[in-house]
Amino acid sequence: MMLASPPAALRTGTQSRDRVRQLWTRLRQAARGDRGEVTVELVIATPLLLLTLLTIIQLAVWSHATHVAQAAASEALAAARTQDGTTGTGLAAARGLLDDLADGPLRDPVLDVSRGAQMVSVSIRGEAAGVLPGVHLPVHAEVSGAIERFVPDLPAAAP
Repeated sequence: MMLASPPAALRTGTQSRDRVRQLWTRLRQAARGDRGEVTVELVIATPLLLLTLLTIIQLAVWSHATHVAQAAASEALAAARTQDGTTGTGLAAARGLLDDLADGPLRDPVLDVSRGAQMVSVSIRGEAAGVLPGVHLPVHAEVSGAIERFVPDLPAAAP
C-alpha cells in the first residue's frame, strides 16, 4: 500500500509540516517493511502444521495396529489353551481375526504359537501401516497362559 502525501488538514505551519512529513515517511517505510511477511509465515508454518498432523495420525495408526495384534494374540491363546486345543487351532483363530481386522493398520504379521505341556504362548510381530514416508514402526504383542484341563470334583473327606 503506497501512501502519497499527508492529508491537507495536517499541512499547517513549517515546523509542524516537517514533523508530519517525518511521521508520514516513517509510516510509509513501516508499511513497506511488512510486505510479504504473512506469506513467509505461511510458507514456514503450513509444512510444520501438516507434519504435526501426519505424526499424530501415524501414532494413532500404530496404536490401532498394536491393539489389533493384542486382540489376535488373545484370540489365539484362548483357542490354543483349551484342553483339546492345538497350535494349529491357535494359529487359525489368530489368522481369522487378523484377516478381519488387520487389513489396514497391521502389515506383514508374523504369528508364533507354541504349546508345551503346561503353558501356551503366542507372539505376533508386524509393522504399522505407514502414513509418514520412511517411518516404520514395529508392532509386537505377546501373551501366555496355562493350558486348561479338566479336574473332576473329589468327594469331600468325612470328618
